[in-house]
Amino acid sequence: MTIDPERAAIRLGYGLSPRVPPADTGFLLDSVAQATQPDGWTATAATAAHLAFGEVRKARDEGALSAEEYRAEVQVLEGQRLDAFRNRLARAAGAPAGFGERLVQFWADHFTVVAQNPTQHLMAAAFVDEAIRPHLDGRFGAMLFAAATHPIMLIYLNQNASVGPNSRFARRRPELHVGLNENLGREVLELHTLGVGADYTQGDVRELAKVLTGLTYNPRDHRRFRPQVVEPGTETVLGVSYGDGLPEIARALDDLAVHPATARHLARKLATHFAADDPPEALVADLAAVWTDSGGDLRAVSAALVTHPDLAATFRQKARQPFDFVAAALRALGMGAGEILALDRPQVRQYLLVPMQRMGQPFGKARGPDGWPEPAGDWITPQLLSARIGWALSMPQRLVEAFPDPRAFLSTALGTTASEALVRAVPRAENTREGVAIVLASTEFNRR
Repeated sequence: MTIDPERAAIRLGYGLSPRVPPADTGFLLDSVAQATQPDGWTATAATAAHLAFGEVRKARDEGALSAEEYRAEVQVLEGQRLDAFRNRLARAAGAPAGFGERLVQFWADHFTVVAQNPTQHLMAAAFVDEAIRPHLDGRFGAMLFAAATHPIMLIYLNQNASVGPNSRFARRRPELHVGLNENLGREVLELHTLGVGADYTQGDVRELAKVLTGLTYNPRDHRRFRPQVVEPGTETVLGVSYGDGLPEIARALDDLAVHPATARHLARKLATHFAADDPPEALVADLAAVWTDSGGDLRAVSAALVTHPDLAATFRQKARQPFDFVAAALRALGMGAGEILALDRPQVRQYLLVPMQRMGQPFGKARGPDGWPEPAGDWITPQLLSARIGWALSMPQRLVEAFPDPRAFLSTALGTTASEALVRAVPRAENTREGVAIVLASTEFNRR
């Protein structure tokens, strides 16, 4: 069974568009391959920016650079952050079928990283290009390894501070009192694979943390592994023994990627994100079975998701998060990737970035390593809904020259899925601006 194209575009992509007809499920799956193509952000370039900015800070501290000149350098980096946001939004709103870009958003949130300074925003953009996009239709184990070992993840979870208590470095420098940092090991088990409440212990967390020792990021050294801080010997995680070194880290992560608890945890998480806050158990069970049978083949899991009957049965049981809402609105207004990329940086900030923050979702700044919340109650509150309504009333006419007739826009944005009450309300709007806003602020548009 497949969901009809209109509902598929709303549920699985970023909504309907006057530019392209709704896609069937085959085209939706093809869009995953399109989404694997990177935007050009790299850890190498982010590292170079970090080193260069370090020199800028040094010049400021030494008095060789004025405060005004320093602020100008910061603005250059902030501009690149705006570019990364604009590119993500352009791809989401402009994709012929947006399922692949929805998966980018899902998996980037699953492996949440939060930038703490201007250059880390560039590394976070590289993370999406290098750890998420290439693996969307591949094995989850490959994505897990790429994400867990990426520089921004190592920075965010303080993996650089993790030193094996019996490592060569610790024995040589006992006065430093160094030891394990369990953050990465804990998040890999608790968030990225098995899930909270799975059958593992604090002992497993600590043993995995020992396996992961040696992973590092030093902007002045291209090597990603430091043997001198590795905890020697054999560690046991969930009853399986692992040695040290990158191959053993990869083996441990591969085992976790196909663990039955990982299949159940991520099947439920996918079902919760794409179907309902309280997803049907049959959908969860079927996705978990495909995950297990395929060894974590994400293309097979995606195919099972888009063709599952419970996807149609739970239509509009999910609230659109602010990024989804803005992308869907731009798409419904007829803006393609080119028009979005043509917006200058002040426009991107004023029309898109700041409003999204007011709606409760500052780009790239999730509240913690568990990412953005799923329940509708976290997004549809009086204050946050007011921000959506304010955007719907003020921004569309600034973004598009040919402002749509509200009645035509209702059909463009919602197709045949609009309620009778909304069909009656839109023509009664006092003007076109309010008519379009009624559509964008409606329950139908804010849910998928």
